[in-house]
Amino acid sequence: MSIPAPTDHLAPAIHVRGLEKSFKQLKVLRGVDVDVARGSIFALLGSNGAGKTTVVRILATLLKADRGEARVNGFDVATHPVDVRESISLTGQFAAVDEILSGRENLVLVARLRHLPDPGVIADDLLRRFSLTDAGARRVATYSGGMRRRLDIAMSLIGNPPVVFLDEPTTGLDPEARIEVWHAVKELADGGTTVLLTTQHLDEAEQLADRIAILHEGRIIVNGTLDELRRLLPPGEVVYVEKQPTLEDVFLALVGAGTDKEQR
Repeated sequence: MSIPAPTDHLAPAIHVRGLEKSFKQLKVLRGVDVDVARGSIFALLGSNGAGKTTVVRILATLLKADRGEARVNGFDVATHPVDVRESISLTGQFAAVDEILSGRENLVLVARLRHLPDPGVIADDLLRRFSLTDAGARRVATYSGGMRRRLDIAMSLIGNPPVVFLDEPTTGLDPEARIEVWHAVKELADGGTTVLLTTQHLDEAEQLADRIAILHEGRIIVNGTLDELRRLLPPGEVVYVEKQPTLEDVFLALVGAGTDKEQR
């Protein structure tokens, strides 16, 4: 399956204007405007219920907007949904992997479902890219949370979609697993993939995003780089804080002192 070429290579990978969506009497989106540059990581921040997942579902053609315009990879989500679907991959909040199969078998299965040639070669390449080669033959049920998430993202890249949506990809992961996923996301952008990331973790956006937007009560209230957002607040003040020694300081001081005495 070939990915449709964008109609304009200079246009943003994602273009949204005046997006509105309501569920009965509840207005979730009240006029969202967003542009995401090609090959960048764009973080969409917001509290629960802010509308982040609704935006992603509209862009992925899973929901229809009430009003507004949305284009992905140059294609209108309302009038060219098939082209949009062939241009994207969506990774939800929980890993969608088959625990009975091995990691490699999961990848081969998806490649075959997409009618791609050499599914084994594709699987081996993705296992290598996401540092899963040693675990490729193991059942996914034995994987850690971080490994499952990396496999999930690897599966979403089969077919080389130019745009990837990651909806809170580190939900429920421990700190070590989150860092593993961060490395995987950075590799996507380094390879030219456009990533739209939704998250509630501010440190995640700081680590990954080229640009950050905050969605609040159905509207984008700010959009910029991390430095631009920091300049919205007054400069920080230098405050003297007495620093207590950490356990590491104590350990190194005692071990170092003991070693010096023995050498003397």
